[in-house]
Amino acid sequence: MSYDPSNIFAKILRSEIPAHKVYEDEVALVMMDIFPQSRGHVLVIPKAASRNLLDADPAALLAVLPLVQKIAKAVKQTTGADGIRLAQFNEAPAGQTVFHLHFHIIPVYEGVEVGGHGGPKADDAELAALAKSIAATL
Repeated sequence: MSYDPSNIFAKILRSEIPAHKVYEDEVALVMMDIFPQSRGHVLVIPKAASRNLLDADPAALLAVLPLVQKIAKAVKQTTGADGIRLAQFNEAPAGQTVFHLHFHIIPVYEGVEVGGHGGPKADDAELAALAKSIAATL
């Protein structure tokens, strides 16, 4: 299958759809996941067009991974999480629902179950506040 530029993340990258942005540079956009698996769940979305890890340009991966690490540290510090889960899905059978490469940074809290992928929508005010707090930590 090929990359479809009409996917929701491509539209967000083109500012056609709003998002709770945490950070943006020439490499990627970082935003709150509106269907979070835990408090503080963010997505790192590379700007280079690729369906997923399997068709991504290695140079784009090399550029985005330091940002993934930087964001994970900021999320952990901001939320007080006990750990960080990094998830990335490739194709529908593996759980991918948006076919634009992206990385999930999911805070994990001791004794608190992490929700399922694509769970209930979060409160917009809470997402906006978390985005602002994580951005301030950066």
